[in-house]
Amino acid sequence: MGCLFVLLAAAFPRLMLLFVWVARPALVDAAFGTWIIPLLGVVLLPFATLTYVLLYYPTNGLSGGAWAWVVFAAFLDVLHWVAGTVRRQRAVYVGRSYY
Repeated sequence: MGCLFVLLAAAFPRLMLLFVWVARPALVDAAFGTWIIPLLGVVLLPFATLTYVLLYYPTNGLSGGAWAWVVFAAFLDVLHWVAGTVRRQRAVYVGRSYY
């Protein structure tokens, strides 16, 4: 059950961004000029991309407080990458392998 929760938690920002993109494509189109940037965001920084899309205003972009949330979300994305790397290195160091 715990593994299922982790899997859903890891997929949540990607699924939510996909849902927003399908349900309200004008929202994503207003935030980004092309489709390649949000696609890269889904793969590399899903929390930051989702936060950027949800907080973006077409008339004036993002304010200072909104940028703080986007930076915090990017920090969470990078922290997720670092934790995965450390976990893999620790498993190799101990002698266990995921394969």
